[in-house]
Amino acid sequence: MSLIVQKFGGTSVANTERLKNVARIVTDTKKKGNQVVVVVSAQGDTTDEFEMKAKELNENPSSREMDVLLSSGEQISMALLAMAIEKLGFPVISLTGWQAGFKTKSDHCNARIKKIDTSRLEHELNSNKIVIVAGFQGIDKYDDITTLGRGGSDTSAVAIAAALNADLCQIYTDVDGVYTADPRLVKNAVKLEEISFDEMLELATLGAQVLHNRSVEMAKKYNVNLEVLSSLTNTSGTKVKEKVTMEKLLIRGVTKDDDTSRIALLNVPDRPGFAYQIFALMSKYNINVDIIVQSIGRSDMKDISFTVPMKDMELAQKILTERKDSIGIGDVIATDSVSKVSIVGAGMQTNPGVAAKMFEALYSVGININMISTSEIKISVLVDKKDSVRAVNVIHEAFFE
Repeated sequence: MSLIVQKFGGTSVANTERLKNVARIVTDTKKKGNQVVVVVSAQGDTTDEFEMKAKELNENPSSREMDVLLSSGEQISMALLAMAIEKLGFPVISLTGWQAGFKTKSDHCNARIKKIDTSRLEHELNSNKIVIVAGFQGIDKYDDITTLGRGGSDTSAVAIAAALNADLCQIYTDVDGVYTADPRLVKNAVKLEEISFDEMLELATLGAQVLHNRSVEMAKKYNVNLEVLSSLTNTSGTKVKEKVTMEKLLIRGVTKDDDTSRIALLNVPDRPGFAYQIFALMSKYNINVDIIVQSIGRSDMKDISFTVPMKDMELAQKILTERKDSIGIGDVIATDSVSKVSIVGAGMQTNPGVAAKMFEALYSVGININMISTSEIKISVLVDKKDSVRAVNVIHEAFFE
């Protein structure tokens, strides 16, 4: 008997017909003699709708109360799916995150999992029940409801698979696997049969919306057997694993991330300690900095540019503007009219000329590069947001056609 964890996203459980479809997938898995734990997200755009309702009442609601509100979306999904499975004649029980044993830290709206007490899960599985768990949520040491951040249901599913030593963790989405680019943007995108944890983590971090990056980190750490597939089509998906056996492509994928903004600091003194002061401030306010570019000093001055998530742009600009005189820097300029476009692939480590090929593709259609960042398995460039879709397509064509 195998233990299989199946996670279904908001699109998969969006309405009655899709809930019935998920119930069929789950019960077919059970019929094959498997133990099944199901993790569900909130239906469709429920989370967005809840956030809008909250903002109508309070422009700055407490994160604790937001967690109480947002966690209810997954509870609706789990109860409705349990009812659909009951109708098919299978023993089933739905559990909230805290009933399923999720203990988290107290960082509301972006909590980290500390541990999972699996006793309730194991009891229900041993009673031959299909267990449905509300994803995205847990409880902290104060018995307060917490949520794991957007995409957190993926992390819930992988965490359960790791804690129960499951044989397989299947992430069902509205696409049938991991593609070389977003198939909604690039018509010739190719589905990958398999991809390494490291490559998938880079893609997820750089804007691919197939898997939550924290779920990939956890799957790698605990070597969870992970598969991405569609709940809407009966086709094979993409296996995410430590080592891939297929011949390595030069790159695995092209992504774009529109959730980025650029902060430019002009006339920064070209002396030791100034960069430290700037980025220590960002760290103090929990602002994540990504690409950093520093110009060559001139007349004892230099310029520093860096990227931050769009939600942090105004705060970063405000903090630095208020302190620019005390730090001794010039103007602080912020813009959100940029996008980060990236290529990812372990194959580029041993193949010179990858960056040149990427830059040539952009040059061929007149797209200007604002900033560049590289690592062993990825190259990211910052381009104007209006050029981002065109950039993804021309880069994909250069490497895959």
